[in-house]
Order: sequence, then C-alpha cells, then structure tokens
Amino acid sequence: MTLRDDDRLGGRLARYAKVTGAVGGLAAQFAANRLLGTPLDEARHAEALKAALGGLKGPVMKVAQILATIPEALPADYARELAQLQANAPSMGWPFVKRRLRAELGEDWRDRFASFEETAAAAASLGQVHRATGLDGQPLAVKLQYPDMASAVEADLRQLDVILGLYRAYDRAIDPSAIREELADRLREELDYALEARHMALYRHMLADEPMVQVPAVVEALSTRRLLTMSWLEGRPLLSFKDAPQDVRDQLAINLFRAWYVPFHRYGVIHGDPHLGNYAARDDLGINLLDFGCVRVFPPRFVGGVIDLYRALRDGDFDLAVHAYESWGFANLSRELVETLNIWAGFLYGPLMEDAPRLINAAEKPGDYGREQAARVHARLRELGPVTPPREFVFMDRAAIGLGGVFLHLGARVNWYRLFQDVIDGFDVAALADRQTAALTAAGLTK
Repeated sequence: MTLRDDDRLGGRLARYAKVTGAVGGLAAQFAANRLLGTPLDEARHAEALKAALGGLKGPVMKVAQILATIPEALPADYARELAQLQANAPSMGWPFVKRRLRAELGEDWRDRFASFEETAAAAASLGQVHRATGLDGQPLAVKLQYPDMASAVEADLRQLDVILGLYRAYDRAIDPSAIREELADRLREELDYALEARHMALYRHMLADEPMVQVPAVVEALSTRRLLTMSWLEGRPLLSFKDAPQDVRDQLAINLFRAWYVPFHRYGVIHGDPHLGNYAARDDLGINLLDFGCVRVFPPRFVGGVIDLYRALRDGDFDLAVHAYESWGFANLSRELVETLNIWAGFLYGPLMEDAPRLINAAEKPGDYGREQAARVHARLRELGPVTPPREFVFMDRAAIGLGGVFLHLGARVNWYRLFQDVIDGFDVAALADRQTAALTAAGLTK
C-alpha cells in the first residue's frame, strides 16, 4: 500500500501501541469469558470500553461515536456508553501551530495575515480552528490538521476491526462489515482539506437560494490539503436557545431542517456529521453550517428509495416497501425482515405523516432518540438471522437520528409534514440526477 504524505510507519506503530494498550485488556477479558463459558457482563464491558476510548481522543473515538448513533449497529449497552464520548480534544500549542503554518504556507506565513490568534477557538478529534484576519480585513477561520493524522487513522481502523470483532462474537444480529468500510472511507476523506473545500463549494451551490442558511467561503490562496482557511461566520450554539420563546426555537428547527434536507432530496447530498458543534445560529435565526469533512453523495436511485419508502408506509404498500429497501441495497428480504425494518422506518417517517405541529417525538429524550425502537428491531433481527446494512444506509440514518436529537433539544413544535412536502414537491429521480451532475461539476467534484 502506498503511504499518504503523513502516513508514516513510525506513526502507525506508536498509535498501535497506544490504542492496543487501551482495548487489549478488554479483548482478553472477552476471550476468557468465551473460553470458560461464563456470560459477559455487557453493561460493565461497554462502560470500560467507553473509558478506554475516551482517554485516547483522535480517530478511533470519533468512529466509536459514529457507531453509537447508527441504530442496530451495536448492542444497546455499548451504544449508550459510546454515545457519551465527547468529540472535543485538547488543543495543541503554539509551537505546533507555527510548524503547521510554516509547512503549508511557507516561512513568510505571518505576512499573509493581518492578525492570527495563538489560542485555538475550537478543537476536535482531527484538527483545531484559529481566528485570524485577512490582509483585506476579512475575519477568517483557519483549520489546522493535527500531525500524523493519516497514521492515526490507519492504525485506529485496524483496532476498530478488533472492537467490531468483539461485537460480532457476542451478537450476530447485525453484520457491521459494510458499516466499517463506509466509516473508513469517510474518515480518510476527512483528512483531505482540499476535498473539504470542494464540499463547501458544493453546499454554497446547493443552498444558494436558501437565505436562512449560510456556508463559509474558502480562501483558496491560504488553503492546502492540511490547512483550510475560510470566512469566519458569527453565530451562537443552538443549545443557547433552549429557553428562547417557542416561535424562536421553531424557526431554528425549520431552518435547520431545510439546511440538511434540501441538499439531500434535491441533489442527493448529505452532511454526515450532525454534531451540535457543526452548526451555529445567527441573530436573524439563520443557520451557519460548519465543518464539511464528512459529506456523502448518494446515487439518485437511493434518494428515490427514500421517497418510495415514505409513500409505501403512508399507503400500506408492502411491495413498494420491498422495492425501496432493494434500491437501498438490502438483499434477501423476507416478509418478516421487511416488517422488522418497517418498525424503524415507521419511527423515522412518523412525524412526516401527521399534518399538524408537533414535537419530533414526544416520548423521546434527546440523548436516547430512537434507542427504544432500535432495541426492538435488534431483538427481532437476532431471531431472523444476520443482516448486513448497506453502506449508503449508514450516514442517512445517522443524519436523521442526529437531527431528531437536536429538534428534541430545542423542543421544536413544527409541522414536519408540511416541511417535508415542500422539500419533495415535484420529486423526480431524473431531474435530481441532472441537478446533482451540475452541482458536482460546479464544485469541481466527480461522482
């Protein structure tokens, strides 16, 4: 395999040692339980795994977080514990910042900014963001990738295989192989800031007619594959509006809904990381979309399947539901399996079928959104045999659950049916394909 520019053997070996030390003891415990025939205390094992991964930061923790938000991917106790992992990592100091800027922009990098704040404004698992000012006076956000991230990603993906192997040995209801490959591809893409810049151009194109959604503009002259400079967008965290008047929270939810689902239903593109830190609210209640490292482009047939399943559930059309699942990539669909999948689909589509203002789901808590329904589905899948969720299903499901949790945090009472109908009005797969091609071309992306 050809190593990427900072995917070094030494970096991988160091990361292997660190991650293996964290999960190795848990693997040994699991093997001993299997050998002696004693039952595994799943809750305690899951809590220990969360503690081990939480101390590591970096890619493996991010993957664990993602897995925790994909219903049926993990047993309930594991999902509940891993969902509590926080994405914020300690920021790296000024010496690292100077080295990264010098390596990416040259020795004269200071002369290319009017000002540059030494302390990071935000830090996450793969990089950190600094505020700066351009020579023209424009406020800027400068995103710096941590060193040896390619090495860390490849090493952590190997350890992810160990973790998933533990899950599979315990519970064979779900085959996570396709999920693993999807996560690996998206995580590797997040290392390429030049690709993220094109994703931002794609979103600016798709949302050009949405005045209540704003996307940063890339400063190409100050950007590379490991350094991304963009316009700074002022905004407040969404949770700061939890106690705002109902109409304010409702408007934020409406704008957020359109920010995510106009691109999906009209262009077949979705932002695959619905983390609260990836968007902010402006004073006019518009939404700032941030961080475009994890973007998924879907074949038009997949989006057609999403609409078909909605209509199938609405009309009680079993054959159309089968067609929808097959268009997504599910195989060997028995009647029992379709009925089981429909439990989950009915939960997601339920708010879109009631023509009245309502909470996204009155019975749910933000942190547990979808967990009870996922447990029911998982229990039934254990009886029916292993199911392999298609790769394309992973981030579509993740976005739906992530947004649902945000809507619950806001306590938004919205007519989701009307919002959805407006977005899918006149839906046509061929027209979507044409729009998608034009948007990808305009952004310098290819299918």
